[in-house]
Amino acid sequence: MTEPQTTPPVASDQYVQSLARGLAVIRAFDADHPVMTLSGVAQRTALTRATSRRFLHTLVELGYVRTDGKNFSLTPAVLQLGYAYLSALSLPQLAEPHLQELSALLGESTSAAVLDDGDITYVARVSTRRIMSVGITVGTRFPAHATSMGRVLLAGMAPAALDGYFAHHHIAPMTPRTVSTEAELRRVLDQVRDQGWCLLDQELELGLMSMAAPVHDAAGKVAAAVNVSLQAQGVSAQADPAAFLARVRQELLRTAALISSDVAAGR
Repeated sequence: MTEPQTTPPVASDQYVQSLARGLAVIRAFDADHPVMTLSGVAQRTALTRATSRRFLHTLVELGYVRTDGKNFSLTPAVLQLGYAYLSALSLPQLAEPHLQELSALLGESTSAAVLDDGDITYVARVSTRRIMSVGITVGTRFPAHATSMGRVLLAGMAPAALDGYFAHHHIAPMTPRTVSTEAELRRVLDQVRDQGWCLLDQELELGLMSMAAPVHDAAGKVAAAVNVSLQAQGVSAQADPAAFLARVRQELLRTAALISSDVAAGR
């Protein structure tokens, strides 16, 4: 998981610092830190203990955080913050039936995600079984550089936007296999851009492989990505792993094309 943003943007007369700090407190909680003390929140947000305490207790009063007097955790009410976005976003509704069909065809979990700053955020998910140590649901975030969907989305960025990504995000290794230098990742993104898909082999978590393809909007821009999650051991156990991956790629690209067509048509 990525660390919460601790460096605020350049202040302006339109910038509300208290709102930014409150959101930073909410974002400090993630799968690795579901329950924290006041000191833990202060450390992850780079806020003082006094400031963290005020925001935490405000969030408790609003129903977004619960506490036992020592530890703090989010409540399901925080999901409301994302529902407005998802309800206005047609992509999940358009993608889900195609993802369900792909999942049934291959017997593997499928997903759709969009790029959010330096992370991908899952907006649709059809799960056949849990193959990661961290459960994936709608709203789950992972660093873009270490995911197949993230690389598809990064490869679809305009050159200036991609330069901005590299200027503001650290490419941290998630496993010993993770591409972790800008030069190497740029070479990988060039390849992904040229071939139109990405295969990731145990770079996010050991034992996990995934293959992703882009979803294009009516203007031909990469709007989202879809993927198929695979177990590395299961792939290697295939009689012909290369042929199996080729079939996954063929069906994935077909699915991405169908979703792109629906997105472009606004169906």
